[in-house]
Amino acid sequence: MNYQRNHKRGFVVQLMNCAKRIILVLLFSIILVKAIAQHSTPDTIKAITVDKIDFDGKLTEPVWLTAPSVNNFTQRELDFGKPATEQTQVAVVYNNLALYVGVWCYQKRETIVAKFMQRDFDFDTEDNFEVIISPFNDKRNGYLFVINPNGARADALVSGQESSNIDWNGVWDAKTSVTDEGWFAEIRIPFNSLQFKKATIHNWAINFERNIRLKNEQALWQGWSRDYELENIAQAGTLTGLENIGYAKRFELKPYGLAGFEKREGDKTIYPGKAGADLNVNITPTLKLNLTANTDFAQVEADRIAVNLSRFNLFYPEKREFFLEGYQNYQFNIGGSNEVFYTRKIGIENFERVSIIAGGRLFGKIGRNNIGLLNLQTASTGSIPTTNNTVARYKRDIGAQSYIGGILTSKNSSIISNQIAGVDGAFATSKFLRNKNLVISGSLSKSFDKNKNSNNAYAWNFFIDYPNDQIDNFIGIRSIQQDFNPELGFLERKNFDNLRWFFRFTPRWFTKYGIRKMYFRPWGFELYRTHTTGELESFSNETRPLGFFTKSGERFEYNFIQQFDRLDKAFNLTDVIKIPKGKYWMYRQEIQAGTFQGRRFWIDLEYAWGGFYTGRITVLESSLGLNVNKHLNFKTDYILNKVRLPEGNVTTHEFAEYINYAFNPRFNIATFVQWNSLDDLLLGNFRLHWIPNIGSDLYVVYNRGYENLKHFSFMRPQTSAGAAKLVWRFTF
Repeated sequence: MNYQRNHKRGFVVQLMNCAKRIILVLLFSIILVKAIAQHSTPDTIKAITVDKIDFDGKLTEPVWLTAPSVNNFTQRELDFGKPATEQTQVAVVYNNLALYVGVWCYQKRETIVAKFMQRDFDFDTEDNFEVIISPFNDKRNGYLFVINPNGARADALVSGQESSNIDWNGVWDAKTSVTDEGWFAEIRIPFNSLQFKKATIHNWAINFERNIRLKNEQALWQGWSRDYELENIAQAGTLTGLENIGYAKRFELKPYGLAGFEKREGDKTIYPGKAGADLNVNITPTLKLNLTANTDFAQVEADRIAVNLSRFNLFYPEKREFFLEGYQNYQFNIGGSNEVFYTRKIGIENFERVSIIAGGRLFGKIGRNNIGLLNLQTASTGSIPTTNNTVARYKRDIGAQSYIGGILTSKNSSIISNQIAGVDGAFATSKFLRNKNLVISGSLSKSFDKNKNSNNAYAWNFFIDYPNDQIDNFIGIRSIQQDFNPELGFLERKNFDNLRWFFRFTPRWFTKYGIRKMYFRPWGFELYRTHTTGELESFSNETRPLGFFTKSGERFEYNFIQQFDRLDKAFNLTDVIKIPKGKYWMYRQEIQAGTFQGRRFWIDLEYAWGGFYTGRITVLESSLGLNVNKHLNFKTDYILNKVRLPEGNVTTHEFAEYINYAFNPRFNIATFVQWNSLDDLLLGNFRLHWIPNIGSDLYVVYNRGYENLKHFSFMRPQTSAGAAKLVWRFTF
């Protein structure tokens, strides 16, 4: 057995040495390649003023026919650097309240792929048009707006090196029309939905992208390098012509009223009623204040409760609207999913929902200074006392894409006094080796707990990333010490030192055989050692000797996975089976394949098999999509784990069914059903969402939950709850 292990370790070392030589040769080759410009003329679009727009998506008014426009779109995919195969034209006009973007997407009606109509549709799988705007013109922060031919809308907040938050929902609107010539759109973006510098004359960064799914074609106005995505605002063009704009309405008031019921088996039904409000104040064009009272999140989509066969915490993303706008002003990442500030720690304690009494956030920019201040008071619940939560985050823009900054967090109650102090910084550029991306980043933070040892309470993180199309190379080191305790943050684990090194190579080979690009991963490993002892704790390495994407949208991967885990004590895999302490080397193989998700029916499969602690595991993951029409869409996810151990066999099932029916872009019904056999849960979530006016919402939500499924009875759920919530937006 020792010979086998040494032999395999030796093979991995040889493989890594070979890969190092390959990457050095490739990097040297890049230096010799002459940079290709990714800007075409014109790279400026001028906006003109207009008194009134007939907002109908038809673009037949004289102003649209006379406004300056651009049509010089260039392919990023499939034929890099060539003009777009279909004509695209864009013009911009504005009045004192809003910016309007007119879009002409010419193509034959029968070739249009548009399967969705609801808010936050899956825009990666169908025809769409995307607009990114950086009103700060700081080349790093911006707003992404996406539409499809059906008038469906999606959006995201963009920050840093192509980082974005797709859970943000801005206040804006779009109307579309479809003819035999193609599809056309008007996008309306109110100025009080944006943050921008106070000035007489404005020059904003702006860029456009069009996706034609039947051809898998992606065309951009500027910055079409395969090393960048649209979210890399440093490659954008310029919007001129905006003069004397400001917030005609500086205040946004969003009161809500809620009525519902809650029932738990064996208890009486209660009928909660609630009212509250959020007040958003544009203190300056770049600085916003959010105030909230009696906050409620009944409308938030239900989390999918995943089967967890590891001994580590799972990370769930934030979905509550109050925390989403300006999220980048509060972020302080310490590697992986570990965060110094994790908003889901506010309003949830020991897996119990805790009411937010009141509080506020102040965020935005003052010159090159980015600030984020937050203070929220949560109510007492049972044994949990009322708690104050405070965050102060600062970042100073350096150069075109870099920054330095710091953070302070504090959580105080009658039983907790916890503070975190941290500093961080990053050097980022899109001009390394003339036209490549490079990021160098580091952070250091320390926690302080009343009456607790803080000598071993540091966390630090440092990495270098070269995220480009053909070569993506990342190496990082970090440490989270034993006593580091971010009460307002998230840790997957702690008391470790970590080394991460990932290398991906995606050459454009075999294109004449229908291959869009190959996908090789010579290595991608993570090594953890226990900080207090220096002993190896866990190790994982993934090698992909073969992977590719086709021009028609299919994908395939074949992976080798090597893992090591040291268990100092047994951990509970299930209620009756424990994995004994020991040192475990595990080897797996994995095959992944998927069809193009732009089709009416698509399927994605992953199959893995190999060692799992004292035994073996087989894993099947599948996703199936059925797009009946633009109104009705189905998605089914199923994960099967079959574990065979001397301690006993375990079979787990994880099932999730998503059904969405959109009557129109402002009215949809979504149903979500999930089954987790490991936790013995069956949960259902029904959610009706109507947008009577942009920014105002009516939600009707119904949840039904079953536990201990051996005694399942559909008519007797263990929990059930329903609520109707109306949020109305006033501006003044």
